[in-house]
Amino acid sequence: MSNHIHLIIGTREEKMQDIVRDMKKFTSKKICRTVEENPQESRKKWMLALFSKAGKSNSNNTRYQFWQQHNQPIQLDYPDIIEQKVNYIHQNPVKAGWVHKPEHYIYSSAQAYAGGESMLTIEKIF
Repeated sequence: MSNHIHLIIGTREEKMQDIVRDMKKFTSKKICRTVEENPQESRKKWMLALFSKAGKSNSNNTRYQFWQQHNQPIQLDYPDIIEQKVNYIHQNPVKAGWVHKPEHYIYSSAQAYAGGESMLTIEKIF
C-alpha cells in the first residue's frame, strides 16, 4: 500500500517492540538514503522536506522521520484470528482498486498463498 504496511511477525526470543523498532530504523534510513541519492526521483525535494519536518517535531530523530511513531499491534492468539487478518491484508490492494485479485499485487504474500511464487520470502501460517 502507498501509505501503510501490514506485517504479521512472531518471535520466541526477541521482544516484539525491539523487532519493530529495528525494522523501522533500518528501512527508514535505507529509504531516505535511496531518495536522497536518486537523481531521477522527481519528488525528492518534496519527500525530503516532509521527512525533515516530521523529524524536527520529534526529539528522537536527528534528521528525518519516515515511519509514524505509533503502531497498532493486534495479538494473534487463535488460528481463526490469524486467518482473518491474513485475508484482510491480502484484500487491501483489491479494496484500494489496484488489482482484481489479491495474488496480482506483487508486494504481497497472497501470491504464495495462492500457490504461486512470491517476490517475498514468507512462511505460511495457515
